[in-house]
Amino acid sequence: MARPARRPGNLPAETASFVGRRRELAEVRRTLTEARLVSLVGPGGVGKTRLAVRIATDLGRGFPGGGWLVELAEIGVPALVGQCFMTALGLRDQAAADPLALLLAYLRDQELLLVVDNCEHLLTAAAQVVTEVMRAAPGVRVIATSREPLSVPGEHVVPVPPLELPAPGAAEPLARLRQNEAVMLFTQRAAAAAGGFELTAANQAAVVDLCRRLDGLPLAIELAAVRTRLLAPEQIVARLTDRFALLTGGSRAALPRHQTLRTAIEWSHDLLPDGERAVLRRLCAFAGRFTLDDVESVCTDPDVPSGQVLDVLASLVDKSLVTREDVKGLACYRLHETMREFARLKLAEAGETETTERRCVEYYRSWCARSALEGRYRLPEWLDWADLEIDNVRAVLRRSLVSADGASGLELAASLGWYWVTRATTEGMRWLDEFLAYPGGDARARGWAYFMRGFLAVLKADPAAAQPPLLAAVAAARQAGQPALLSEALSMAANAHNMAGDHATARRLIDEAQAATDPGYPAGQLAVFQAECIGGFFEGDLGAVRAAAAKGASLAERTGDLYVQEIMLLNLGSVAVLTGDLAEAEPLLARSLRIARQIDDRVAQFYLLDALGCHAALGGRARLAAQLLGAAATMRSEAGANAMPFLAPTLARARESATAPLGAARFKAEFEAGQRLTRDAAMDLALGTPARDVLPGAAFGTKEVLGKRELDVARLVAGGLTNKEIGTRLFISERTVDSHVRSILNKLGFGHRAQIAAWLASPDQ
Repeated sequence: MARPARRPGNLPAETASFVGRRRELAEVRRTLTEARLVSLVGPGGVGKTRLAVRIATDLGRGFPGGGWLVELAEIGVPALVGQCFMTALGLRDQAAADPLALLLAYLRDQELLLVVDNCEHLLTAAAQVVTEVMRAAPGVRVIATSREPLSVPGEHVVPVPPLELPAPGAAEPLARLRQNEAVMLFTQRAAAAAGGFELTAANQAAVVDLCRRLDGLPLAIELAAVRTRLLAPEQIVARLTDRFALLTGGSRAALPRHQTLRTAIEWSHDLLPDGERAVLRRLCAFAGRFTLDDVESVCTDPDVPSGQVLDVLASLVDKSLVTREDVKGLACYRLHETMREFARLKLAEAGETETTERRCVEYYRSWCARSALEGRYRLPEWLDWADLEIDNVRAVLRRSLVSADGASGLELAASLGWYWVTRATTEGMRWLDEFLAYPGGDARARGWAYFMRGFLAVLKADPAAAQPPLLAAVAAARQAGQPALLSEALSMAANAHNMAGDHATARRLIDEAQAATDPGYPAGQLAVFQAECIGGFFEGDLGAVRAAAAKGASLAERTGDLYVQEIMLLNLGSVAVLTGDLAEAEPLLARSLRIARQIDDRVAQFYLLDALGCHAALGGRARLAAQLLGAAATMRSEAGANAMPFLAPTLARARESATAPLGAARFKAEFEAGQRLTRDAAMDLALGTPARDVLPGAAFGTKEVLGKRELDVARLVAGGLTNKEIGTRLFISERTVDSHVRSILNKLGFGHRAQIAAWLASPDQ
């Protein structure tokens, strides 16, 4: 049976612990019919995020564009707020468009619901972006969560108080008490923790007392409920009473709610063994999600060795102190923002702040430096890692700025080049500018940072901004005797001069790059080939483009350089379209599109859909051409890219060729149908494969039973790699690989690794 198409959006599944909130739910639903911005305002720990997600899950069904969650808790740089919006909506900053302009252009005609979560630490920046969105996109509604209002025009503030409290004592009938919000949450979480917990006449007085003492704060109630695994409600009440008495000297009348929450967290923390306390406080070093490998590298010491980390994390998750969420089949963890604040205080009390932050900086700096070169040749796995870790990396870059550690920041920013190239070009330029402003540092890292800064400016179609850093990279390479950097910098400088119309200088730079290139350095050779392709396109020499691209595609395939292979195949396919060799063009463009899809290169996806649309039109497939050209137009607006200038006459001819048999009205209808396709559906259409949204659902025996990371591991197991080799390939530890292999065997019901290879090789797969 076919499964229905998934509605657009990125909202997480509703949390099981959401209860009550009838008044707030009704007020927000009512308000959003008139107001376009509702801010849920309240202190930490009252459940604003869960309430917002619950509302968006319900109301998002009524928006054609769905509901989307923008999470701000994990960033600390105001300039990145717009980038967070783009990331949440699946947009990419790769081309010439300004990120905010790209965001607003995309939202202008959308009808969707945005949840902008945890605005309080970036209030001004969040308010500015929300105001711009509201002004530019009349079909967009926003639910913001914050500890204070955004204070922007049109904002409707809905206070989020703690949960409704039961009457004191045990006065209410048991049936009515079970409907109380605070009691419902405690009972639900206690049942999840202790299995057989029920609210009874015997324990109702203790449960009521506990919920009232915790002021109806959801996070505090959850932490207490978890302890029913070991303690009866009466025992929990007694221990919390002692804790409050110590804090207030016996009088609790004026205890503020934030202090109540702090006390509940402190009580739960103090029940932990020393090792769990140590790991919990050190976890605040991570700004976003973190993995087992991250914790083993940053949070361990002789008293808490890496071999104990998995058990420690499992215990902290069981106690609701750490949250687990799987990302692409990989177990990941995160801290609630209130818990992170608490952990920071504990880290400072232990005198470990500087040591832990230094370890975190060194971990990400050294990891990225080691993986930068090899990551180029295993780009899908490296980008998966970078997508997961980017918030932590941003936090490390910020710490390097604050501590004036220009050397570490510069090396880290430069080594993230492939992330900036394919995901966040403007952001990469900003970080590189910040750290290049510091004098000195490692000469090699500085040279590569100049190169990357110029590379990003070329991608932004800004040759004037690209030339100075690329010339600085050339000078640094010559001064330090770095032939690898020299060949790449000269080639990229040639691209910048060609873009600026200075073809003579570009030709001279290409000749210099060829002379400087070491035959044993593939990246340098590939850079020269690409510079020759760009020069050939600008000068109209398609023969030169074909010759350089053929050599480049072959070398890139041999070395596993997917990014350059994608570009070279695009070059070859474009030449074939321009010269009318349609039989040669189609397989080249299709191979390039499969790679662009694999590494999620949005600009290349747009170029390729345009080229394949031309191919379909010139080949007499008018309806397909119209749809592909429409899909390409949508991708162009989402990527902020421009059509390739040398394809402009062919694109115009393609539209005419498709319009002639269809008629103007039918062409317009098919073009608009293509514009409405999702990105995946458009690529499926271009490649002639079944649309993913109508494939049968997963069943045992199909690859879909495994998560993406598990499927990656399974393929490498089938290829005969050891766990250590797989870990190196996927940028994860050998222990994590072993965990994945055991999970794969369990899911498939197999007893040994050879069965995985046979399963993958079977025709049904």
